[in-house]
Amino acid sequence: MKKAILFSLISLLSAAPSWADQALAKSKNCMVCHAVDKKLVGPAYKDVASKYATQKDAVTHLAEKITKGSRGTWGPVPMPPNASVSAEEAKKLASWILAQK
Repeated sequence: MKKAILFSLISLLSAAPSWADQALAKSKNCMVCHAVDKKLVGPAYKDVASKYATQKDAVTHLAEKITKGSRGTWGPVPMPPNASVSAEEAKKLASWILAQK
């Protein structure tokens, strides 16, 4: 019984950072245009993670795209800048996006 409770607690704690970052993405309206595993208006986060997987400065690059916007990377629909996201939040979101493999 104790092992089952401990395992459940460890599972919840290890998943918490993923939930927290997805919650941040939802609170900053990122999930209106993006989803983890399917294209909506913008690309799926899994596709973004795949595209930038080998880029050394991917977190910084994506964080800048989040705060300043982007045009032409994924097609004709531009991503507007998200002024409600701080530089620190943008890096946290970028790190979370890159983990969505």
